[in-house]
Parts: sequence; structure tokens; C-alpha cells
Amino acid sequence: MTDPDQLHPATLAAQALGEIDPVTRAITPALHPSTTYVRDSDNQYRSGRVYARADNPTFETAEALLTALEGAADSLSFASGMAAASSVFLALEPGAHVVAPQIMYWGLRKWLKGLAGNWGLSVEFVDTGDLDALAAATIKGRTKLIWLETPANPTWGIADIAGAAEIAHSAGARLAIDGTVATPILTRPIAYGADIVMHSATKYLNGHSDVVAGMLATARLDGYWERITAVRSGNGGILGTFEAWLLQRGMRTLALRVERACQTALLVARHFTGHRHVESVLYPGLPDFPGHDIACRQMQGGFGGMLSIRTSGGEAAAIATAAAVRLWKRATSLGGVESLIEHRRSVEDAESLCPPDLLRLSVGLEHGPDLIADLEQALARAHN
Repeated sequence: MTDPDQLHPATLAAQALGEIDPVTRAITPALHPSTTYVRDSDNQYRSGRVYARADNPTFETAEALLTALEGAADSLSFASGMAAASSVFLALEPGAHVVAPQIMYWGLRKWLKGLAGNWGLSVEFVDTGDLDALAAATIKGRTKLIWLETPANPTWGIADIAGAAEIAHSAGARLAIDGTVATPILTRPIAYGADIVMHSATKYLNGHSDVVAGMLATARLDGYWERITAVRSGNGGILGTFEAWLLQRGMRTLALRVERACQTALLVARHFTGHRHVESVLYPGLPDFPGHDIACRQMQGGFGGMLSIRTSGGEAAAIATAAAVRLWKRATSLGGVESLIEHRRSVEDAESLCPPDLLRLSVGLEHGPDLIADLEQALARAHN
């Protein structure tokens, strides 16, 4: 195949790196369910494969594709986004200081506030969209990791990756980015100085709401990446073989799905801006959204398929709106082909920072005007 560095991400994704099975000449990657591999007669493993918890060629297809898409040195797949994310923290030495966003995926925030302390990590939550606040929270020689999520779930705030990388590296820390929402189609964090990129591959990478998975990509092969690899194998957080095969299949349509979701999300955001039943629309593609200029700089080709609306009438009106939709599906998750709506505060825990009047929208592949019409009638019913 042509050098991946010379190809557009859409081409890389569609061709899955263009690999052809050397035995069958099949253009579709094979599924390898075997959990173990035969040793050579002298008891060695010259194939490089020992046991499926660490080695499986089905994993490697999706991993190689993410490596190319992210411009990374290597990638790993995991049993879930949480397995991938927590491995980044578990690979740190006990006692390490970590800086994380105030607004972020609530499941990881809960883990950091609870179980991370059992590992001896000291976690400080700050407004990572404010570089001054981020710099003030970063302690040279003690802070080992800055974790960013951009756009940040569920208010879609934007963090300056390049600015954060400079702060992290000046302090001797690493920068990890949750790139789930932007995907490598829109943002390649390593190009802006990030050291690690995490994806909840359940979402856009797979894109069909039928696989739970996580992935990590690294800017370099070093001792830290070796520890992350050991955490995955040692803790057993591996992806099932069939799930890995479904993941790589979903990744082949990633570029098209993201492009369509971005177009429709912007259409929805513009329509409901200034709407009589909507207090505000939260979407990085709107010119007056805080961080829009940064998003323009580090998101190429669109601003993502996720947005939120804050309804007039408060929490009761938000819940009533979600109850009244006919086309949008009331469900957790995001990044699938179907459009989802969720009253996010109801899902998160008692310490949630999510506004109670917020509805989180994951825009799928339906016709944009149909989605708008459905949300219009739902808002009207909720406010009557």
C-alpha cells in the first residue's frame, strides 16, 4: 500500500490500510478466535504470539489502523473506554499528581475521585479550558499527567491541546487527550504535542452501538507505554475477538459517518440558537461558543456530532422534552448511526456538574430536517 503518511484519513479508514490476506487473498481482515499458539519444537515462540490476552492478530488490525489515523507510534485496544483510560493512570507510579478537567466524562471523573486514590494518586480538578488555571495547578517535578477531554462531555468545552502540551512538558509531565468526540478524523492530538490519545471506541470508532471497546494511541514507544501494555495484559482488560473484528469493520466508515454527523449537528445547532424554548445551544461550531477559535484551529473538517441544548423551563421541561421525542432515541451513549437524546443530569451521580436543564444530543445519520422537526414538536409539547 502507499505510504500511510501520504494518504487522507478517509482513505486510510476505508481501506483498513489496504491489507490483503496472504493466504486467501481476501480483502476483508480475517477473524482469529484462537486463544493460544503452538510453540516451536525448541519451546520458543518465533511467531511472536504466546497467548491471546496479549497477542491476537484480530486486535492488531484495528490497532494498526488507529496508529495510522492518529499519526502515532503504536496503539492498543481494550475491553472498554474505562479500561483504556484507567490503564493510563494505573501505569503511573503511586503518589503521582494528576491534573484533570472539572467537566469530563462522569464515569472517569468518579473513578478518579474514588478508586484512583486507592492507587495513591493525587488528583486535582481544574478548568482545563483556562491555560492559566492549568499552569497554576501543574507542579513541576510532581505532576506526572495532565488529562484533557476536548470537546468535553457534556458541555463540549474546548481545551487548547498545544498550550496544554507546553505546560505539561515544561513540568516534566505527560499530556493525555480523550479524543472520543473529535475522533482522528477531526483532530489528531499527537500533532499538537499530546503523548497519549484515548478513545471510547464504543462510540464513533465502532459507530454502530454494538461493541463496547476502548483504544489508546501513543506518540512514542517508551517505558511508560510498556507499563500501560503490562497493565492491559495483567489486568485482563482485553477486547473479545469478535468485538475486535466488528470494531475494525466499523472504523472503515468512520470518515463518512463523522462528516455527516458534523454537517447535521451544525444544522441542528444553528436552528435552535435563539429558539423560544431554548436558553442556549452548546456546540463548538457556533461562532459565539467559548473556545470556538481554538476549535477552528485544531478541528479540521467539522466540529463534531455532539451538542447540548439547555431548555427554558428548567429541568422539568428538559425531561418532558426528552419524553416527547418520536425519532430521537432516549438512550445513553453517543457516536452511533442513530440519533440519541438524554437528560444527562439524571444519569450522573450526586456530584454531577451537569446543568439540570441540559439535554445531550448525539446526532446520527438521519435526515437533518427530520431530526429538527421531531425536536421542535417535543419542545412545543413540553412547554405547553
